[in-house]
Amino acid sequence: MPLQIVRADITTMDVDAVVNTTNREMTGYSGVDLAVHRAAGPALEKECRRLVPLETGKAKITKGHKLKAKYIIHTSGPVWRGGDSGEKELLRECYMESLRLAVKHRCRSLAFPLISSGTYGFPKDMVLKFAVQVIREFLLEHELMVYLCVFDRTSYQFSRTLFSELSSFLDSDEDEDFFDEIVVGCYDAAPDTARLSASRKSEKRAEYSAPFTSSEVPCGSAAGVSLHEYMKSLDKPFALRLFDLIDSRGMTDVECYKKANVDKKTFSKIKCHPEKYRPSKQTAVAFAIALRLNLDETQELLASAGLTLSRSFVFDKIIRYFIQKGIYDIYEINEALFEFDQVLLGC
Repeated sequence: MPLQIVRADITTMDVDAVVNTTNREMTGYSGVDLAVHRAAGPALEKECRRLVPLETGKAKITKGHKLKAKYIIHTSGPVWRGGDSGEKELLRECYMESLRLAVKHRCRSLAFPLISSGTYGFPKDMVLKFAVQVIREFLLEHELMVYLCVFDRTSYQFSRTLFSELSSFLDSDEDEDFFDEIVVGCYDAAPDTARLSASRKSEKRAEYSAPFTSSEVPCGSAAGVSLHEYMKSLDKPFALRLFDLIDSRGMTDVECYKKANVDKKTFSKIKCHPEKYRPSKQTAVAFAIALRLNLDETQELLASAGLTLSRSFVFDKIIRYFIQKGIYDIYEINEALFEFDQVLLGC
């Protein structure tokens, strides 16, 4: 996937370039900078001496030396001073300058730390979202594999409100019961339609628990049709159904795979071998999110690949949560999956 959040020591990343967050003197003073200098060896310090000073918001490149990475891109992050001293703009430039240098040197993969998240004091509820926002903007125009390395949970703070709500949802037995209890902000429906009535909830529970005959398949909008009719509706493999959905949504192929956090190489494979391609669940769901499919439509797309979203697994329930709330930001969903130690969307 073009952007992946990983728990990893950045000095161990096997990529074309790693980003080192340093200071004006590029001295290997502490944190990531110290770890990079130690892992790269003394030759890095000699090379850095020829490049100083490094102004805040700028980036410079050196060899990777003893690291697995071919290059090290050094950037000097801003110190947080309350938010009114241009810190966000300078932090944005740290990411953008590093990304531009990577492209200039024909890197295909790049690993970032969370710049300014340590001793420089950037608010922990901001650093991860900010990094994702800037990187995704760049990736709309460039083909590059980017990793955001999160060393431990102390370097960022996941939304406590979302964590609490998701935790409650994961503990609930029925999706509908949960959403009857919370305010679903994505709907502007009147109170009588925004909530399921008690009778409707009973109907839904009966629908999920009632036995069905061999001539009926209780799957999304196809429930109640004959098996023969249902099978005819699924005669297209995943890839061909995906292309139909892209066309019906008026999207371009590039727009779709970018929104799905899928790389160009994978999408080309899908186009070249549509009859043979079978996606992983995270890739299939990523396309459903990119296409803004509702829950029934998502289930139907997954069914074409022999997959489904259950009510039992954490990954599946998190995806259900976001779809039912009408939230289709794949990076926000991936942050939640990352927080709950689940595989991320894309490929």
